[in-house]
Amino acid sequence: MLLLALDTATPAVTVALYDGRDVLASFSQVDARRHGELLLPAVDRVLGEAGVKLDAVTGVVVGTGPGPYTGLRVGLMTADTFGLALGIPVYGICTLDGLAHAADVGDGPFVVATDARRKEVYWARYEDSRTRIGEPAVDRPADIAERVEGLPAVGAGALLYPDTFPDAREPRHVSAASLAALAAERIEAGQELPAPRPLYLRRPDAQVPKNYKVVTPK
Repeated sequence: MLLLALDTATPAVTVALYDGRDVLASFSQVDARRHGELLLPAVDRVLGEAGVKLDAVTGVVVGTGPGPYTGLRVGLMTADTFGLALGIPVYGICTLDGLAHAADVGDGPFVVATDARRKEVYWARYEDSRTRIGEPAVDRPADIAERVEGLPAVGAGALLYPDTFPDAREPRHVSAASLAALAAERIEAGQELPAPRPLYLRRPDAQVPKNYKVVTPK
């Protein structure tokens, strides 16, 4: 097993190479406006540090969000392209699951929340670091305050809204290394991983105006 993992669902561009037991190399950079510019150089850097050629990779793991439309599709399209070019499987992992896997919150339930902009968070509740309860959602923090009351929380969304998440902790963003480790666990356990399809949860910010004037000739 040699997994190339990547995620662009948060402001972090993160890439890792994982051999089923250890992270051979990893790289992360936070820059919400440069996902497309940073991702492929990050892949090259990780492969170079590990001394591995791309054609040695046996599977690609990609974070499926939830996340903003523009950033999220950069990672998903790149993962699909690698999979098609190399003839290897592409595994989707919920980005929130990757954050939960890296969380250090002790025993008991907790929450993962990332920044969804528009004063909202993408969030999900977890029974433990590997067990999500229900599906991810997008909400205003104040609207879910009673549902997450008393629970520790991880992620940038939790750290942004201390009134709703008073026990907010690191990690702030997902790491590709965590996604890869979680994917490897599920693969070895014989679990079927979902297809790499995006969890947008809402429409993109950029939309065509409803009543625009047509200026091209008929």
